[in-house]
Order: sequence, then C-alpha cells, then structure tokens
Amino acid sequence: MTTLTIATRKSPLALWQAEFVKAQIKEKHADLTVELLPLSTKGDKLLDSPLAKIGGKGLFVKELEQALMDGRADIAVHSMKDVPMQLPEGLVLGPILERHDPRDAFVSNNYKNLMDLPPNALVGSSSLRRICQIKKIRPDIRIESLRGNIHTRLNKLDEGQFDAIILAAAGLLRMDLDDRVASFLSIEESLPACGQGALSIELRDNDSVIADRIAFLNHKETAACVNAERALNTRLNGGCQVPIAGFATLANDEIHLRSMVASVDGAEVLVEQQLGKAIDAVSIGESVADKLLAQGAKRLIDTAYV
Repeated sequence: MTTLTIATRKSPLALWQAEFVKAQIKEKHADLTVELLPLSTKGDKLLDSPLAKIGGKGLFVKELEQALMDGRADIAVHSMKDVPMQLPEGLVLGPILERHDPRDAFVSNNYKNLMDLPPNALVGSSSLRRICQIKKIRPDIRIESLRGNIHTRLNKLDEGQFDAIILAAAGLLRMDLDDRVASFLSIEESLPACGQGALSIELRDNDSVIADRIAFLNHKETAACVNAERALNTRLNGGCQVPIAGFATLANDEIHLRSMVASVDGAEVLVEQQLGKAIDAVSIGESVADKLLAQGAKRLIDTAYV
C-alpha cells in the first residue's frame, strides 16, 4: 500500500478536518502518499429545510460511505456528531481523535450572550437540541432554522438576518474564527450533542492493513467518552428529529455521563446522569438511556417521529 485516499465533504470545515488527519498520517507514515477525495453530500445540497425534516445527519455521510464501499476511498473523516448510530454492512468506525471544544458558541455582532438579547430577538440554529435548551433560558426570543456551512451562516448574521446564531465551538476554533465568538454556552446551559467536538474515521471492516496504519490516531480517553454517548443514543434510537443531548467526561478513570431528552417544543425535558468506570463506558450509556426511558423518553421520541 503506497497511497491512502480520504473521503471528505467539500465544505471548508470538512476539508480542514481531512487535512488535519492527512497531516498526522503523513507525519507518522512518511512513505505514504495521502490524497483527499472531496464529495458533495445530500445534506450539503438540501439547505432549504431543517435536517429533522429531510432525513437527519446521515445525509452528510452516505456519499462518503459509498466511496468506501466501491473502493474510491480508503477512509472517511467525519464529525462524530454527524455519524448515524447504525453503519452500513461492511463498514466500521475506527479511531476517534482527541476531542476539541465540545461547547456551543453564541455568535453575535451586537450582543455578548443570550441574556443580552432583547425580547423577540431572532436567533438562528439548525439543531433541535440547541433550540429547546435556548428556549428554556430565553422563552421570549424567536428561533428560526439556519443551515449551511460556517461562512454561509456567518454571512447571514452579518447581513442582519439574525440577531445571533448558535454554532458548535469546535468548528469555529478549527477555522480560526475565534474572534467571531461573543461567548461560549456552558455545558449546563446547553448540553452538547453526542460526539460533539470529536472527529472519527470510518473504514472497511476487512481492511486490516489500513486499520493498523491509522490505529495511532485513536485517543483512548475521548473514545471512552464518545462510546458512552453513542451507546446512550443507540439505546434511545435517537436522531436529529429529537432533541437529545449526551456528554461524558473522564477523570481518574471514571466516566461521568450527563444526558437530556426533550419534547420537540421543549416543554418537557428529561435529564439523567451516571458515574462509572471507563471500562464500562457502553453499559453506562445504556444504563442512562434505560433511566430516561423509564422516565418516559420513548413517548417523547415516538411523538417526534409522527
């Protein structure tokens, strides 16, 4: 094997992420030629509707997965929060890279934070999870769907279409757009999406040579936390049609998983958390999900899919 091809979306952030992975592979394996295969996904093309109404975040990975399955690419780089819980047959998740900032960012040209916004201010967000948590803090403001890549969203803010927008902090920081962040929402204010801030690598399940070559990219601590978060989401059968949050931290070999499931309108919010050994990450995620289901989470999730 002399060349490794990375499938990636064409957005500036996705290309940054693929280049980030490419640079690490090149540093570790100087003998390898590493190339990018930029692709447009359905999620990148259908920008007029909220994700929840057009099929969810899986729309950002299907074309990349097809490139893996037909041999045009060897690996695909994803934002972890965009990866569906179920992968196509023949594909697996490989390394999970060290997580960057998992928080949500408040971006505005005129206001410092959510509490500074005047009544009836207009905020842009594409995430039901963010929307229901923001509405809990500021029920008096308006929130409208905002999709597109980072620069598209920032341009709409700069054009005056919104008073503020909410974005993932990691994307802004990766693109050196720190100066656009007015403030960060705390974990308590806006619990992150499962996997938010982490990158993952998808590959064919029978490609042991490539798996060995890229194994060094895995960040053990991040992987344990993300495994807990994804186990939670898998057990809940959650997607972006439902406001679901899950965020795990690791300290002294113990995982602390916090979670939330809400009704689409944010009127009903269920929360759960659990502390346990890192080695039990998956069972911790499943346990927290079971506690949420016992509280009535299935009813909220089923209602969202009607």
